[in-house]
Amino acid sequence: MRGLVLAAASVAAMVLAGPASAQSPIVIKFSHVVASNTPKGAAAEKFKELAEKYTDGKVKVEIYPNSTLYKDKEELEALQLGAVQMLAPSNSKFGPIGVREFEVFDLPYILPDLATLRKVTDGPLGAKLLKLLEPKGMIGLAYWDNGFKEMTANKKLITPEDYKGLKFRIQSSKVLEAQFRALGSIPQVMAFGEVYQALQTGVVDGQENTTSNIYTQKMHEVQKYMTMTNHGYIGYVVVVNKKFWEGLPTDIRTQCEKAMKEATAFGNGQSVKENDDALAEIRKSGKTEIDTLTPEQDAAMRRAMEPVYKDVASRVGQPLIDEFIKETGGASH
Repeated sequence: MRGLVLAAASVAAMVLAGPASAQSPIVIKFSHVVASNTPKGAAAEKFKELAEKYTDGKVKVEIYPNSTLYKDKEELEALQLGAVQMLAPSNSKFGPIGVREFEVFDLPYILPDLATLRKVTDGPLGAKLLKLLEPKGMIGLAYWDNGFKEMTANKKLITPEDYKGLKFRIQSSKVLEAQFRALGSIPQVMAFGEVYQALQTGVVDGQENTTSNIYTQKMHEVQKYMTMTNHGYIGYVVVVNKKFWEGLPTDIRTQCEKAMKEATAFGNGQSVKENDDALAEIRKSGKTEIDTLTPEQDAAMRRAMEPVYKDVASRVGQPLIDEFIKETGGASH
């Protein structure tokens, strides 16, 4: 695969090396792993529309959804090599390339709601985190929401005991690994595009995701139960290849930044609606029983996951966790 990525990178470099004449627009390849009809998919389409409009067609944005160009693991490497210019990976994806601080977003119950999340992403803490990406050859442009995660399995998940011994698919994140170990489950890292088949064939018993991801990937068709835990958050960071971005003519970069700002506001506004709509569709399908926890059951889940904070403090950094909790009002504990 690395060979393919490198080959694509050299082709991309040749394409970029040519002078941008009137006939050849600057191409931004934007690859992502989810369906087009998800919050991330909608925000990407909006960015394409606005970037092309504001630059009078001098920029052309090509979107590759649903892992059509690269899967989870390969996409960041492809971006660093210049084979693709823009991505919107979930926060978890930066841990494996050495920026573990983003895994703070994976901590269970650290974000009580989206308003609190905005305080983090739009404030100095959000800006500080984005700066950490620059030494890796990428620039963080924006934070995009998906929403809060629910648990699904072929077994009812009400108490922490219900999770014991079940195999759960996770994104590559040590925090998520610790979360499922705290529940006595067996976490298994797997690319997003492979989850449906793994659930269908019983390779894994369950997974955690937002309702829009569950619905658009048809996971609800191969999972009997879904519990509305809202225990964690899925968000994305839009990143662009640093050399490419800094090499853009200033006026074009300014217009693209404007397009990104507006696409972000649009996408983040859509995310709540799309998750609500997806939940209604899952309910309508009748294929999955949807359970809601009582306050006591919710408290038991929170208690079961509390050790995760200690487990990952050395990895993510205790000062960062403290700063995050201070910013979120400590509502998680």
